[in-house]
Amino acid sequence: MTSAERPLPGAMPGRLPENAAPPPGFEPKALARSLLRATRAGTLATLDRNTGHPFASLVNVATDADGSPLILVSRLSTHTANIETDGRASILLAQTGKGDPLAHPRLTVLGHLGQIARDGTEDARVRRRFLARHPKSELYAGFGDFSFWRMTIASAHLNGGFARAADLTASDVVTDLAGAADLVAAEADAIAHMNADHAEACRLYATKLLGEPDGAWQITGIDPDGIDLALGDRAARLAFPHRVTEPGQLRQVLVALAGQARAA
Repeated sequence: MTSAERPLPGAMPGRLPENAAPPPGFEPKALARSLLRATRAGTLATLDRNTGHPFASLVNVATDADGSPLILVSRLSTHTANIETDGRASILLAQTGKGDPLAHPRLTVLGHLGQIARDGTEDARVRRRFLARHPKSELYAGFGDFSFWRMTIASAHLNGGFARAADLTASDVVTDLAGAADLVAAEADAIAHMNADHAEACRLYATKLLGEPDGAWQITGIDPDGIDLALGDRAARLAFPHRVTEPGQLRQVLVALAGQARAA
């Protein structure tokens, strides 16, 4: 069997219904991207360096501009020793709520974790995005034994509840950054401007468009597909109505969404 013929990691060939119409309202790609962007912690599964057994642990999770999962871990941790030996890993991102935990959607992303070089070209962006999602991590992010790691996604498996499962490719869940260099470069300034000068719009995005509880919501991330919002330990994801690649387009979309929220 060639590499092109092998199933993607985590895929379920022959077990999931093929060519079957998805349940009404079930949009696997959109749900997967929302879980990826809005879930703040997940179960990290690594391969034990001594025996190869799966080793599961809890980690805080953020995302890079393209949606690649980011973690901050210490070299003193078992999972770090494992990924230093073999970077293959998966992260389970589960939505919680009342009732049966298995009735809520969850996403498993599978791929390879690579370390972000301290003070390298990507360090500032990765550090900023992670700490925006997890500000308390700033207490130890600078310690010598801590480092950031990013997962290059190979595939994903979504379980959206009963009869709502889907195997997904990397392109189904990550955000295409082609042509969006100017937006990525302007992200930090745009976030600072929105949070400082348009705090009411940020609150309305969360409360009126997403149905979240009232409070001082802030934007923590911007990418071509949408914005990440946070209120303390609560996170939410607002998808754009269309792809945005330039700061000018971003301003137009944010103004339009604010008008929509005020009219709601």
